[in-house]
Order: sequence, then structure tokens, then C-alpha cells
Amino acid sequence: MVSVSSPRLFCGITSGRSYIPSSPVVRRNMEAIGVKVSAESDDRETNAAVKVPERVLRRDQARLEEVERRRNVKESQTVTEEKSDFFTSTFNAEKAAVEEIISSCNYGDSDQASKTLEEASVKIQQLQKFLNDSVMFLTQYEIRQAQASLQTMQTSLAEKRDEALPKKKFAFRSRNTGTGKQPAPKQEASEKSASVVDGPAALDAAIYVNQCGFSNVDSQVLIMHAEEIQQRDVLLSNLTNCKVRLYGCPSTVHIKVIRNCEILCGPVSSSVFVDQCTDSTLAAPCQQLRTHNTSATQIYLHVTSRAIIEDCHGVSVAPFTWTYPGIHEHFKISGLDPKRNNWEQVDDFNWLATGTPSPNWTIIPESERISSWESVQPAT
Repeated sequence: MVSVSSPRLFCGITSGRSYIPSSPVVRRNMEAIGVKVSAESDDRETNAAVKVPERVLRRDQARLEEVERRRNVKESQTVTEEKSDFFTSTFNAEKAAVEEIISSCNYGDSDQASKTLEEASVKIQQLQKFLNDSVMFLTQYEIRQAQASLQTMQTSLAEKRDEALPKKKFAFRSRNTGTGKQPAPKQEASEKSASVVDGPAALDAAIYVNQCGFSNVDSQVLIMHAEEIQQRDVLLSNLTNCKVRLYGCPSTVHIKVIRNCEILCGPVSSSVFVDQCTDSTLAAPCQQLRTHNTSATQIYLHVTSRAIIEDCHGVSVAPFTWTYPGIHEHFKISGLDPKRNNWEQVDDFNWLATGTPSPNWTIIPESERISSWESVQPAT
């Protein structure tokens, strides 16, 4: 038997040092010629087998992480597609039900027609809420399609109501006299809240019994209380230099053709629609905000889904800060969650670039936000 300490027998074996072969073949050959192989070779072979370069470990870890990421993305897409399919099928079924209710309205019985149209109105509001709660996983195209369907249903409902139910017989006209403007008493403002003034920019032909609001008013303080609103739809149109306070819980609020106004509103059960608003300040809690053709306007917002702007510029947002006695009860009536506010999540339908903020809206700096609102009283 040749010892490992023997003189050099062949290349690679050094006198006085144990030689541990790196290959089992070499080891067998050495044993065949009588070279004593150290018993440590087994352990060293095992250690050599598990010792992996650091760069290989990092590369393998990165590969595993990428596989996990792709798996999560795939699962997320599957869940989103399932939710989207459920929304589409449910929305279309409810839409068909609403259209059937509207078409079944009986012109001969005004009471029954009123109940039928009210049922359709409630279902449309429920569909709007369903859409608001689903926007987080819907594409912008799907949101647009659903909103267009809701607008079509609302238009059909208004046309059917116009045919089936009589309109209010009176209309309140602007108080522009030659000798000077006399302030209107509060009683008069209440009458006006159930009517619309004819005007070149009027967007609605009539306000029906279940609606209220102010139209065609200049430089006035306009106030409505909870007992006047009673979860009805509110229309504010053609207002200039006005301060508006809505102490109540509307169902829906439409704000159209507004210039240099301050409008503060209590919790809105469904949506606030803003169109053609300039140089104004708005404040409202709602499920959803839809803003069109608006510029240089501040919005103090509490929204439980998302805010949407389109064809707007110079819009700035901040969290809702207005309060008044009874607002907490109105939050409960509206069904809004006072602890859930997505005021800073604004979708601009005219800005689809990902990773780049829209230039059409900004957040109002904290130092410039209004925290204490002016208390106003109607003229007497």
C-alpha cells in the first residue's frame, strides 16, 4: 500500500500532504494503484457538491420570484375577469328589467304611472351604486359603456315621466327689475326650488314634482333644508355669483352652467354630476363624482368610489371639510361611509398615459385649503 506521504507518484500528489480527489473515477484509480485516499474525501465531496456560486443563487432566486410574480398576476387577472363578467351579466339583466318597467308605464292611471316610474328611478339609482362599487376592477371602456347605458335609461325615464305625468303649472322667473334688485323672501326661494326658469342655457325643460333646485339666479344666497330636499334629486343650473347651501341628503345632484359660485352640499346618496362649471368652489360627499367641461374650480370631496373628470382643466381637489348640525345623521341616511374617502383618486378620461399624472387636475396644498366655511343667511 502506498501512503499519501510517499514521494510524488504522479502529477497532482504532493509529498507530505493528503490528496483528496475531486472525481470518483480518480479516486478509484488511485485506490487501484495502492494510493491511500483520505477518509475526509467523502465529506469534502459532499461540501463541494452543495457549494454553489453566489451569482448562481441570486439568479435562481430571481427566477423563482419571477415565477411567483407571474402566478400572482395570472390569478389576479382571473379574479378580475370573473368580477368583470359578473358585473356585465348582472348590469345587463337589471338594465333590461328597468327598460321593461319604463315601457310598461300606464298613461291612463297617473297614480300607478307615478309608482311605476318611481320604481324605475330607484332601480336606476341602485344600478348607479352597483357601478360605483365596481369601478375598481372595471376598465375605462366598461365604465364608459355602463355610464352611457345609465344616461340612456335616465333620459327614457324623463321622457316617459314627461308624457305620463303633468308638469308643474307655474314657473319662477328671474327677479330683474328696472329700479333695483329686491331680495327675495325665503318662501319665494322654496317655491323656486320646484321649478325651472326658461333660459338660453337651460339644460332641462322641466323639474318634476320629485325634484327641486335653483335656476337662473344671480348674486343671491340660496338655501335648502333637509325637509325640503328629502332625498329628492337636486338641480342647480345657470347660477352666477351665488352662495348655495344644501342642508340635507339629496338622492342625486346636477350642477350645470355655474359661474363664480360657492356650493356646499350634504351627503348625496348616489352621484354628483357637474357640467360647465367655472371659477367656483364645490363641496359634497357622494358615491361618485362626474365632472365635464369644467375649469378653474376647487372641489372639496368625500367620495366612496372614484372621481371622474372629462374635458376639464384647472380642477383642484381636497378632502371634504364642511359640516353643519345633523350632517352625521344625513351620512347614515345616504348610506355613505364617513370613514371611506377616495378624494385623491381622480380618473381623467382625457389622459390615458400610464405613470404620468394628468395635468388637468391637482391637489390643493394643505396650507391653501378652506377649513372654516363662511356662515350665510338668506336675504330677508
